[in-house]
Amino acid sequence: MKDFNYWKKLHESEQLEEFSSDSIGLLWLKTKSIVRKELIAEFVEQNKIALKETALGKQFIELFELLCKNVDNSHKILDSYIKEKNKFQVEELNTEQLVSELYKLKNFDWGGDYQNSLDKYLVSRYVKVNKSYDTLVSKFETEIQVAVQGYVLNSWYNHWSSILIEHIFKSHPTVLPTVGQIKSVDFFINNVPFDLKVTYLPAEYIKFKRKEKGLPVELTFLKNKAKEANIIFDKKAKDTTIFYEITEKMKDKNDEFCNNVLTTLKNEKLNILKEVQDNPKILATWLYENQGEMRFGSENRLFLVLVDTDDFGNSWKLKRNLDLLKPTIMNYLDNFKNKKIDDLKVSFGYKGKPQTFTALTDIIFVVK
Repeated sequence: MKDFNYWKKLHESEQLEEFSSDSIGLLWLKTKSIVRKELIAEFVEQNKIALKETALGKQFIELFELLCKNVDNSHKILDSYIKEKNKFQVEELNTEQLVSELYKLKNFDWGGDYQNSLDKYLVSRYVKVNKSYDTLVSKFETEIQVAVQGYVLNSWYNHWSSILIEHIFKSHPTVLPTVGQIKSVDFFINNVPFDLKVTYLPAEYIKFKRKEKGLPVELTFLKNKAKEANIIFDKKAKDTTIFYEITEKMKDKNDEFCNNVLTTLKNEKLNILKEVQDNPKILATWLYENQGEMRFGSENRLFLVLVDTDDFGNSWKLKRNLDLLKPTIMNYLDNFKNKKIDDLKVSFGYKGKPQTFTALTDIIFVVK
């Protein structure tokens, strides 16, 4: 029987596909969205519902079971309450001020080569390596400060730009947000639960596609062409620094050979972009299969992929570009009703996990 615990177990294991096709499952998620002390109290008072339980976890079960007695009506009163709360939250956000703050970040540099965790990076890079106290202290002024500052600034930018983007979604009539945070769900579009992921066309994906097409690694290609163009570069520098130095020197040289090299690289990237725009499932599946181990999830995901075709490295700036974001997102949401659920299904595997996962997913491309 599909009781409270059935849906709880499904949600905890991030299997959200069934929620999209079952009105009781959806009711469970929407109810969970208001399971906060002040929200649940306000909701039951407004709808003249009497709860016997006082503990929040037990109130969730009791309220869900009461709402199941008239599922259609329960959806209506929950949707109405959630939309009212969301309206207040959206109005509370000073969008113009937030965008202005986000424009103060001039460089998007993490300051280190860590993937998911700053503390792990600091421990492995400095704590376990340096036996000398004085050597470790000397790193604060140079390397450690840069790493921490970069991490904090980039995390700040990602956090607030994500809130800005979520508010664009939440302002559309087909979107029902989650009032309180729910694991793996940011909002519902026409009753399909989605977790929003804002990303770029991943460098690793471009690398993978180049290999598949028999193209050389971008940096290798650039280094070879730099030699042909008699461009000297620091061979001992980090790969990203070398890449930047060669491309900037080629731009400065501005002759036919250098311009052709840069155009070739750009066109190869644009072809890879066009392929995934024509068939978004290819990239969506790759993103599921290549997500970080610490943040692995099999929930329904809506990917917002931002691409600056003039300079792919500047795609991070599009997270604050409302003039580009808003019309693209709104257009997608206006047309979501024409999508078939089966067309959103993807199946994927993940290294170290024996099962095949299924999720509903789609990609919105914001391209400048």
